[in-house]
Amino acid sequence: MVACTNQQKVEELTLSGLKRSNFQTVINGDSTDLFVLTNANGMEVTITNFGGIIVSIMVPDRYGVMHDVAQGFDNIYDYVNIPNNFGATIGRFANRIAHGRFTIDGVEFQLPLNDNGHTLHGGPGGFNTRVFEVVRADSRSITMTYLSPDGEEGFPGNLFVAVTMTLTDDNAIDIKYEAVTDKPTVINLTNHSYFNLNGDHNTTIENHRLFINADRFTPVDATLIPTGELALVEGTPMDFRTFHTIGDRIDDFDFEQLQFGIGYDHNWVLNTNGDITQVAATLYSPVTGIQLDVFTDEPGIQVYTGNFLDGTVVGRNGVAYPKRSSICLETQHFPDSPNHPHFPSTLLLPGEVFTSRCIYKFSVRR
Repeated sequence: MVACTNQQKVEELTLSGLKRSNFQTVINGDSTDLFVLTNANGMEVTITNFGGIIVSIMVPDRYGVMHDVAQGFDNIYDYVNIPNNFGATIGRFANRIAHGRFTIDGVEFQLPLNDNGHTLHGGPGGFNTRVFEVVRADSRSITMTYLSPDGEEGFPGNLFVAVTMTLTDDNAIDIKYEAVTDKPTVINLTNHSYFNLNGDHNTTIENHRLFINADRFTPVDATLIPTGELALVEGTPMDFRTFHTIGDRIDDFDFEQLQFGIGYDHNWVLNTNGDITQVAATLYSPVTGIQLDVFTDEPGIQVYTGNFLDGTVVGRNGVAYPKRSSICLETQHFPDSPNHPHFPSTLLLPGEVFTSRCIYKFSVRR
């Protein structure tokens, strides 16, 4: 009889099919791992402290079948080696800063340029490329911190950031951000999850129906920098004050703004006035019945419809993510706010505490 003492134990997979060992490594001296959150309904969210990334989100459809509605990779090495923002905590400054320049108290700061002559999502070494320290983690919640040193990516001040992600029993991912600085600086944090509520990432999100609680948006120039205008959505393809199917107007390139973004890649000025109890946006897939409601205390939401995905990035389960196979709903301050004094301020001073909150709440329509 052959003894089984030398048999290797098979590693248990997450509900989304991930191996924890594929996320365990050391990057620049800091350890990374995969953390699994679950709730009483069987929902599962996986998170890695590399980039503060939401890796997968398993939610039930109208028949109770579980689907992963977030795009991303099945190992840490792809997150490190393939330029991406899948599920990442974005900072120091989410979205774009024109020409990578801003001024505080008469001093101009220059950031590295990584997007058409501008700075996008904090620059090439933004928070999505950094290892966060996990200070608390259990089956429902994780708190991660990061100290961004003075001068990192050109930003002033030592900035200490804490991000807490909690999975609630009403199927919501509750994300809370806090930050403090020792010098005047600018800050704009968000989560950059790519959602496809069809549960099939070979499909586009053009069949999804979208509601945005906003009367205005911030138009952009050809390089996607805001002009400074707060334009009315009424009478334009930007009007989602009632539900519209995303694909119905996304290619209306007679509307110049959609030409610039090759679809939707814009910030909407929310009507919610910082009231997190009001719905900021709702996304719904008629295929699965899965609905996503977004709540935030931020003044804006950037909606990006995966226009620059092109099938060259291969994600989980070997899927080459095609154009518009996902949508991002990024709650944040407006793009290029430091250069538009009439936009809500992104200035953070010593002694102040920056706070921001975003709730992604999932449900089903029967």
